[in-house]
Order: sequence, then C-alpha cells, then structure tokens
Amino acid sequence: MTSLSDLLPEDAIQLDVPVTDWRAAIRAAGSLLTATGVAADEYTAEMIGNVEENGPYIVIAPGFAFAHARPSPAVLRTGMSWVRLREAVEFGSPNDPVDLVVALAATDAEVHTDAMAALARLLLEPGADQRLRAVATPRELRALITGEDAAGSEKLVPATDSGEQRPSGPIKILTVCGNGVGTSLFLKSTLEKVLNRWKWSSYVDVEATDTISARGKAGEAVAVLTSGEIAKTLGDVGIPVQVVENFTSTAEVERKLRELFDV
Repeated sequence: MTSLSDLLPEDAIQLDVPVTDWRAAIRAAGSLLTATGVAADEYTAEMIGNVEENGPYIVIAPGFAFAHARPSPAVLRTGMSWVRLREAVEFGSPNDPVDLVVALAATDAEVHTDAMAALARLLLEPGADQRLRAVATPRELRALITGEDAAGSEKLVPATDSGEQRPSGPIKILTVCGNGVGTSLFLKSTLEKVLNRWKWSSYVDVEATDTISARGKAGEAVAVLTSGEIAKTLGDVGIPVQVVENFTSTAEVERKLRELFDV
C-alpha cells in the first residue's frame, strides 16, 4: 500500500508562495515535483494543459485545487507536492478562490489510490481546512497528513435515516474526472462515506474513471457523478449525470443521491 507519507516528502511542501494566477500556481506545484525527482518539466505543462482542455474541474473543494494530468513519459515516479499560496487566485471555478494546490504525478492509475483515499479522508474531517491553512512549517503539515494516514481507517459517522427505500442492487455509480487518476478518487471517497452512513455499501459499487472510459462503462452503471466541466465533455451517456461542485462535501453528495433515488 502506498501512503501519503511515501508520496509527499517534506521538501515537496512549500508554504505562502506568491503567484499571480492559476497557471503560476500550478507551475509552483510542478516545480516541486521536478525538484524532488518525481517528474520532468514537461509534466507541469501537461497539468496546465489539462485545465485548459477540461476546465477547472480540478478545484474539487472551496479553496483547494488538485492538479494532475494523465500518466506520461514525463512522470519519473509517483509522487506529490503541496503548495499553500500567499494570496488566493481564481481558476474560474465555483470553488474559487484557491489558496491550496496539491499536485500529483502518477505512473499509472492504480498505485496511488490508497494515498488518495487517505487524503480524501483528511479533507472530510471536520475543521481540516482550517488546520491545513494554520500550519506554520512544511514539517507541521506533513505531520498532520501523516497522522491522518497512520490512522489507517475511516471514522464512520452514525447512520442516518434514509427510509426503507434502497437499491435492489448491486448497482454501480461512476465518479468521473478528465484523467481518472485524481479528482474522481476524491469524489469516490466522499460518495462511499455517504453510502456507509446510509448502510448502502452492500448495494452500490463506486468506480472512479476518466471521461473516455466512462462512455464505455455507462452501460454498466446507473448514474455518473462529476463536475460541471466534465459533464459537458461527457454529453449524453444514456444515464443520469449529476454535477457536484464540492467533491469533499458529504452534504452535497447526499443531496445528489436523494435526487437519483428519490429518497
């Protein structure tokens, strides 16, 4: 299992970085990937190109952007970087302005899934956004992340009353992003947390995937959860496509599930 502590060394963290716009913010995160031997300079251009092509869907929560691109020869090994900006910048997202930028370079779509699940759990913790913005040093930030990762399991909240209705299952829901290696995993973790709370986990499978694969897999699923930008890219896939703005908001995902299943 690959953990966050494996992927995010202290020298890949930089705090209070001055930038002028979203491209500069991604370049700051990308330069740390290069400096730590994770990726070549070309990968930074690929991360910027991903936003130019697919829109600012990488801004998955208020103030938080998760920059990434598809696995490519520019990725030397799987790793991450973390940048806190001195002043927030606009990406053109409903979750603007952004002051936290995390970058991921992955050699494939599988090796980092455990780490992404751990990061998603961290972001779902009450007060996590304040703690991440309050740390004074890269060492403090890494300690905060490592502590969450070392917990090893998600803290489930008590089940909510979802009524007697439930899927006849098993069924599948797709969470989709442009590349299938980053933001879709955050949304998958949030959706799974809601399903656990509803006690629906035995009836619903969640698969994180990319836009190209999603079109082929839509026939196996009952719905897609994704961002507004990716929904436009997908178009009509023959099943409901629910747009989620905050990929770490269990309240928003729960509303989307209630719309889908009329509960």
